[in-house]
Amino acid sequence: MDPRRKVAGEIVQFVGGQLQGQVADQVKRRLAAWNDPRAKLDRRYRRSSRVLTFWLIVLAILAVVGTLALVGVLPVAAGVGAAIGFAGTGVLAVRTNTRMRAIDTARKQLAVAPARTPLPARSSAARQPMERLEHAEDTLRELLHQLDSATLTSVPTESIAQARETGAEAASAIRAVSQQLQAVERARDTAPPLDRAPLVEGVRRLRAQLDEGVDGYCGLVAAAGRVLAESTASNPRQVLGEASDHLAGLASALRDLSPWI
Repeated sequence: MDPRRKVAGEIVQFVGGQLQGQVADQVKRRLAAWNDPRAKLDRRYRRSSRVLTFWLIVLAILAVVGTLALVGVLPVAAGVGAAIGFAGTGVLAVRTNTRMRAIDTARKQLAVAPARTPLPARSSAARQPMERLEHAEDTLRELLHQLDSATLTSVPTESIAQARETGAEAASAIRAVSQQLQAVERARDTAPPLDRAPLVEGVRRLRAQLDEGVDGYCGLVAAAGRVLAESTASNPRQVLGEASDHLAGLASALRDLSPWI
């Protein structure tokens, strides 16, 4: 085979694989956005708003017909029909408005999910740890939400707040290491072959830090899961507190080890 055709074929396969990965990521994110609870409530609210607008238009038409019947422009039968229709449509409009208000209340009570940071490229060493982090964040958010319910009175509110704050701080530090790793990867791929050895070692070291950070975050998730599984435990404050302190120390260490964070 012609070497040029072989190289061209490899390039096409590489680009095709990259595009497929990007398209898959976009489809996954759009599907997640569509299934987001707040997005579902927004769609229900818009549908109810359109229905209410329709009922109001019908009410306006029926009111005009009733008025014309009263002044004698239209027969009495038309006025009676308009009155009956106005009453029935009014009930439907009130029910739709009540539904809209309930949906709006649910939207306000529903916490807005934080904006997602795009995942690293599939070829990046940071991809797999960041996928683990996203999954762990979702799990921790759900666990702390359940622990914060009024029925689990054995869990102090301040412990939950500390765990939530520590988790957010640690996730920020981990993402900073991920961005640093990706920058070093780009430098490694651009550098001349003879200058790549230190960059390869830098990627390896940063990947190890990234794995350690995600493992620590997952430790906090595990602690929250244990507290939820034993919600009547004698000292849930200690379980969450120890995990939060460990993760806070790990986040601080990540910042110290990576001076650009």
